Amino acid sequence: MDAANAAPAADRHDLIRVLGARENNLKDVSVEIPKRRLTVFTGVSGSGKSSLAFDTIAAESQRLINETYSAFVQGFMPSLARPEVDVLDGLTTAIIVDQQRMGADPRSTVGTATDAGAMLRILFSRLGTPHLGSPKAFSFNVASISGAGAVTVERAGRQVKERRSFSITGGMCPRCEGRGTVTDLDLTQLYDEGKSLNEGALTVPGYKAGGWNYRLYAESGLMDPDKPIRAYTKRELADFLHREPTRMKIAGINMTYEGLIPRIQRSMLAKDREGMQPHIREFVDRAVTFTVCPDCDGTRLTEAARSSKIAGIGIADACAMQISDLADWVRELTEPSVAPLLDSLRDTLDSFVEIGLGYLSLDRPSGTLSGGEAQRVKMIRHLGSSLTDVTYVFDEPSVGLHPHDVRRMNGLLLRLRDKGNTVLVVEHKPEVIAIADHVVDLGPGAGTAGGTVCYEGDLAGLRAAGTLTGRHLDDRAALKKTVREPTGALEVRGATTHNLRGVDVDIPLGVLTVITGVAGSGKSSLVHGSIPAGEQVVSVDQAPIRGSRRSNPATYTGLLDPIRKAFAKANGVKPALFSANSEGACPNCNGAGVVYTDLGMMAGVATTCEECEGRRFEASVLRYRLGGRDISEVLAMPVAEAAEFFGAGEAHTPAAHRILGRLADVGLGYLTLGQPLTTLSGGERQRLKLATHMADKGGIYVLDEPTTGLHLADVDQLLALLDRLVDSGKSVIVVEHHQAVMAHADWIIDLGPGAGHDGGRIVFEGTPADLVAARSTLTGEHLAEYVGA
Repeated sequence: MDAANAAPAADRHDLIRVLGARENNLKDVSVEIPKRRLTVFTGVSGSGKSSLAFDTIAAESQRLINETYSAFVQGFMPSLARPEVDVLDGLTTAIIVDQQRMGADPRSTVGTATDAGAMLRILFSRLGTPHLGSPKAFSFNVASISGAGAVTVERAGRQVKERRSFSITGGMCPRCEGRGTVTDLDLTQLYDEGKSLNEGALTVPGYKAGGWNYRLYAESGLMDPDKPIRAYTKRELADFLHREPTRMKIAGINMTYEGLIPRIQRSMLAKDREGMQPHIREFVDRAVTFTVCPDCDGTRLTEAARSSKIAGIGIADACAMQISDLADWVRELTEPSVAPLLDSLRDTLDSFVEIGLGYLSLDRPSGTLSGGEAQRVKMIRHLGSSLTDVTYVFDEPSVGLHPHDVRRMNGLLLRLRDKGNTVLVVEHKPEVIAIADHVVDLGPGAGTAGGTVCYEGDLAGLRAAGTLTGRHLDDRAALKKTVREPTGALEVRGATTHNLRGVDVDIPLGVLTVITGVAGSGKSSLVHGSIPAGEQVVSVDQAPIRGSRRSNPATYTGLLDPIRKAFAKANGVKPALFSANSEGACPNCNGAGVVYTDLGMMAGVATTCEECEGRRFEASVLRYRLGGRDISEVLAMPVAEAAEFFGAGEAHTPAAHRILGRLADVGLGYLTLGQPLTTLSGGERQRLKLATHMADKGGIYVLDEPTTGLHLADVDQLLALLDRLVDSGKSVIVVEHHQAVMAHADWIIDLGPGAGHDGGRIVFEGTPADLVAARSTLTGEHLAEYVGA
């Protein structure tokens, strides 16, 4: 080609080039990803898909963007380390849409998490009658306050005193402080009124007789410690339960005395329930009752904020509407003075409907959204964006979606691509892989057996490539020829949780029951709202595993306890020596294995500890052995090898062997016992949780989408595990969208027909074969198509 016709240099950058990526388990991976195309990363759970897409490409893009800001601004941003990679070329701005659950803060709702709530508040502050003031008057996060006083100002060299006053009109309900619920303490759970303080009347955890919490009351002098609480005078009871914090001398020490109720509310109830120790959580569940705030009726807003209306609708009514209905209401408003605001609000609400979340309402607490719903809420702000040449990175966007909704999601991904963006998707579902322009298949196995590129190219090439993904791409589970007979039934009568319409259903026991339906049809509401989580019920939901870099599969599953005891018994020393978080920790790195150096606005540096060489234990501890191995060597073993090690011979430990067997059952045989939880993929975490709950002594297992993050090849193993559970006499109830699980079920309960107020009814009950034959529901049509009926 002559120089005159050569393409401009700027047009030659059509690839994102990755050379020598070594993040997590990647083994010098080099790939070329075409820009302005849809690329899907596939491979078994733990093969390195997220390490390549998120921890390498997206992380470096974000780090480079952050570096364009000044050091002052970078100080307020998360500091990101440069990924382990030799070359990264052709990067564009990356927008990450992951599956991280939204914060479960009680003040966070769908409206506050998106811009829809803010726009509604501005709309009511401009058009609402009676007029209340600024948008703050409609916010349940802003309290009304006012004040007045003298201020000293300097004028022309003289100091002048002036009287100033201020007031802020907020929308926060003063009774519940914008939470929508009020808490009542059951006093019978706090103390035994028939006893005196000296007889041990207090029954709150941590308030044992003799401890400081107890002496605060017994030795305060405000009440008679020998008098039964029921005999207290009004004054004594008020001091005991409600007194404001007061400094006083108790037992010769200056302390702050505070009534029992405010003290418990501050020390226990102000904390996130999930972060509480188990015995405190049990006490709170027993002693605290949450009731809808009687003043605001659960709307969180003041009476004034509720009284201001537009076309007969208040802001509380608007937020309680189903978003699809709210979008229709906003469309009817025509007011030239706020036209740009109405246009923007309409676009945002229409995006909710388009993405399949029209069944939500803006007052829905964001902590109650499923992983898939949270991910789609995050997508909303990008759908109408005019930006092009952006890299969008999605983490399994099909999670929590019915096959009917997956088609709609595919359309959105293709639309983002067609606007001129690069779309990278980490995915397992064949329906999503089918729309890819380019596929990168990682593997061949998981963990240390993965981390290499098995195939790179188009979809037809993947089918012919013979990789694990290619071989399983066209797998279809067949309908079972015979189904099990139920041994009984769990009766649900008049279920009305969320959008359920007085549902009556008998859930069969002793079989594999699958509850399905489009996203938002009421599946989780039926299962979690109607099946009481008692001794007989083991519930494995989608809540994320909490764990720091010090947590690993051994600590999370309780496996480390029998291992420590076995080491201690074999060597005649204390078990605490064999914990890297206790006495056996290397003193230099405190048992972390690495030494962290904070570099301010730049990413901190983690260097392997020189003393323990990353083993995390003190040298003297590593002299103690069990079956010829020290504790650090045992923690470096994969589950499968450890199961053999603890199964026989000198190291035979039945308790450890049982837990390792469960980890192998759920397909985690390749995980090393000491691998930090922070490095596990979503699918691995889900299965780790399932393995832990398999030890629970329940007769009914309730699983919420156990196929999340599972490769096609792993689904077979999961089905075998579910079969084993049922065959051992358990009842298994699964909320699921995966057609392979539906086809494998003994009984299907299908909810619908739509989402939100269009759902909440039982549209089918019966065997999978009957559902396919009838094709009377959306699920039936998709399942029939899947099994080729």
